[in-house]
Amino acid sequence: MNNLITPVKFMGVKAETVSPLRCVTQFVLCFSWALFLVALPGRTQTPEQKTVTLEELQQMALQNNPTFRQSAANIQAAEGRKKQSGLYPNPTVGYQGEQIRGGSFHGGEQGFFVQQDIVLGGKLGLNRQLFDQELKQAETEAEEQKLRVVTNVRMSYIQALAAQQTLELRHNLSKLADDAVETSHQLANVGQADAPDVLESEVEAQLAQLAVSMAEQNQQRVWKALAAVVGNPRLPLMKLEGKLEDTPPVNADELVEKIVDESPTVRIAELGVKRADAALARAKREPIPDLQLRGGMQQNGESLSNGRAVGMQGFADVGVRIPIFDRNQGNIAAAKADAERARREVDRVKLVLRERAASVVQNYTFSQAAVDRYKNQMIPRAQKAYEMYIKKYQEMAAAYPQVLIAQRTLMQLEVSYTTALETFATSSLSLQAYLLTDGLEAPSQPGVIDQPVREVNLPFQMVTSPQ
Repeated sequence: MNNLITPVKFMGVKAETVSPLRCVTQFVLCFSWALFLVALPGRTQTPEQKTVTLEELQQMALQNNPTFRQSAANIQAAEGRKKQSGLYPNPTVGYQGEQIRGGSFHGGEQGFFVQQDIVLGGKLGLNRQLFDQELKQAETEAEEQKLRVVTNVRMSYIQALAAQQTLELRHNLSKLADDAVETSHQLANVGQADAPDVLESEVEAQLAQLAVSMAEQNQQRVWKALAAVVGNPRLPLMKLEGKLEDTPPVNADELVEKIVDESPTVRIAELGVKRADAALARAKREPIPDLQLRGGMQQNGESLSNGRAVGMQGFADVGVRIPIFDRNQGNIAAAKADAERARREVDRVKLVLRERAASVVQNYTFSQAAVDRYKNQMIPRAQKAYEMYIKKYQEMAAAYPQVLIAQRTLMQLEVSYTTALETFATSSLSLQAYLLTDGLEAPSQPGVIDQPVREVNLPFQMVTSPQ
């Protein structure tokens, strides 16, 4: 893209009688053309800046982004809940005493007991199945979060690369505008330019300087966002390696179907259905009573007929809670409703993904057409028009403002081309990454409703004008 502007060779001047004014004019033109060559993209002499690659930025994010540790904590919490849900109830050990003082018979019973609840109906196994689904949700969420972070880094890298290239183009345009001002003053001194031409070139130069300032601020903004995603907000501004033109085309319609069928977001919702089914199965087993066992030893001080105390004696109790009134009817009904809601959630998630993908596909399709038109039609035509105006101006057949307009149009088309490339690349990346693009969004915890589809950072900008 930076090589779209090619120098035009001057026409040879015949060795005939030429007026001094024409000689001066040709000298000014040669001087301005030399300045133009210096301002061409890729030839500007700038201090060497440290460079960084996309792979290095991704490594920074994998090491520093806090959401990875949040995902790991969610997995550990889910593992802990699964382990806890399958543990057997602890036994109860206690002291038991009756008629402790004994009364007139000097009796009394004192001793200890052990009580244990025996869980029946396979409820502990169902507990483990329930929380095993939560663990799988947490693990899938961790995979999704990694994809979010990596995609966000790549998208921020594309945006920063576009801002970098746009700033270079704006600098080149500003340099050309400054040279045009100097050339206009020189031509005015020799009577080849009028005052309006000089004023117009000065206005163009000021507009170009404002555009440079805006491009610099935009680059700073995009870089700060990139530094935040990689987890290093103090990361200094560095030159990015790569080209926006390297983005390959994709089949948008196939990617939409892949998003609906294979997205981690959909898998999390489907695991939510399995969790709801496991919770329903557990609720149905709740009416099965647990067996309550209780036994122990005690010292009986009651005197027998021979005057001796009864001494040590044992006791045992066995019981169950009869589910007559409470058969867990309410919890079963709630679990059935949750299971139905989880199934509808899968449908909702798929529809939401289709809805959000529609805007991305529109951006992708439009930007792809825009990139092709800028590259193969508009920029080559603007380049040719600019060269023709330069040639006519050298032959005194065109006014210098026409050269300025053609030059400005060409450079603005290149800026718009860069913007179209940015939209094309970010839209393509968003589709390939299942619309998961926000690397600083906190990973949702398993079992939390309305969380599978979260806010996404989608590229919604539309490139409709070269201005």
